[in-house]
Amino acid sequence: MTKSLSRRGVLKGAGATALGIAASSFPVPGLIRSARASDVVKLGCLFSSSGAMANVEGRLTSVVRMAAEELNAAGGVLGRTVEVVGTDPASDWPLYAQLGRQLITQDQVAALFGCWTSVSRKSVLPVVEQEDALLYYPLHFEGEENSKNVVYLNSPPSSSVLPAVEYLMGPDGGEAKRFFMLGSDYVWPRTINQQLKGYWASKGITDDAWREEYVPVGHSNFQTLVNQIREFADQPGGQPVVILTVVGNSIPDFFREFANQGISALDVPVLGLDALEADFEGLDTAALVGHLNCWAYLQTASGPKNQEFLSSWANYVANSGVPYRPDVAIDPMVSVYDGVHLWARAAEMAGSFDVPEVRAASPSVSFDCPSGYEISMMADNTYIKRGVFIGSLNESQGFDVLWQSEGTPDPVPFSPFMNS
Repeated sequence: MTKSLSRRGVLKGAGATALGIAASSFPVPGLIRSARASDVVKLGCLFSSSGAMANVEGRLTSVVRMAAEELNAAGGVLGRTVEVVGTDPASDWPLYAQLGRQLITQDQVAALFGCWTSVSRKSVLPVVEQEDALLYYPLHFEGEENSKNVVYLNSPPSSSVLPAVEYLMGPDGGEAKRFFMLGSDYVWPRTINQQLKGYWASKGITDDAWREEYVPVGHSNFQTLVNQIREFADQPGGQPVVILTVVGNSIPDFFREFANQGISALDVPVLGLDALEADFEGLDTAALVGHLNCWAYLQTASGPKNQEFLSSWANYVANSGVPYRPDVAIDPMVSVYDGVHLWARAAEMAGSFDVPEVRAASPSVSFDCPSGYEISMMADNTYIKRGVFIGSLNESQGFDVLWQSEGTPDPVPFSPFMNS
């Protein structure tokens, strides 16, 4: 990271902070300032609105603001108004840590909501541990981590990736026998694929049944790799599938090339582990019908809580003018929405915003998630128990529910297949 980029990011973050507390730049008597501070509790956001992750990640700050408005309409939290301080880490991993420390030490936020990629989370992790702060992390991820300073709002592979791969390997999923793993080159894809190789070894699948390739984050030209997938699929040995772990702008670019080369989901299905409804905005998905994803929420989930959430999001977009579609909701939006409400309930139960008290109260609260599941934190770690969906891409740029779990499986932070 260059010095100029770091400085520019900090200035962006400082500007966002100033917008969040506009009056702070004007001199006011000390008594008035103290009274004002005592009426407000701040939440900090570390979500990029520029760079490779902007299309999906940037909207999460808006969801935190929407959830804060809901809390404030109901009287706030412990009698205080919830104020959201936003930043733009610009998809620059070290900048997340820099802005996270600023939010904790200068803005004195009660909790952080942030990060998308695992490398950005790992950048912030030492900061929240040093400051004994709380980071609410909304993405499903590779696991292999359990910090008291992170609330893992989404699922590790044991309750997301493995159920989807097991489905593909079963009779309902086409009895997949061979696997082409294609990911962005950083910790999440590489760790997921290492666990999958251990899992397949436990099933007696030999290493000639899979292939592993990586591209830089932000990679856009997939012509050569899709040709390699076609060659892999033409080899004998049973049904091939693609396990896709590219992220950000690379997702629509990959699927666009897949469609251009005329490969259908009937021939080579793709399990897009990070593929979301928002990634297909503007794409003609008619040629992509049947490709899969797996998340703890799909927009097509049934139930009144989801309809309430979708209506609230559409109204928020209309009233606030944010540059996102009012009719598209994605899993991390719901996860961060859940996280704000779980934090508020834990603070209310604790009667305090202090991190140790909120952390201690967190396993005792639950929330009715828009996914239709009641979610809660585990007692022996800081992972949230979530339901699981497998989605099938449809012609309307969304995912139909193909399968979902009966309940909320206990998350397993550390995979038994990691070193198999």
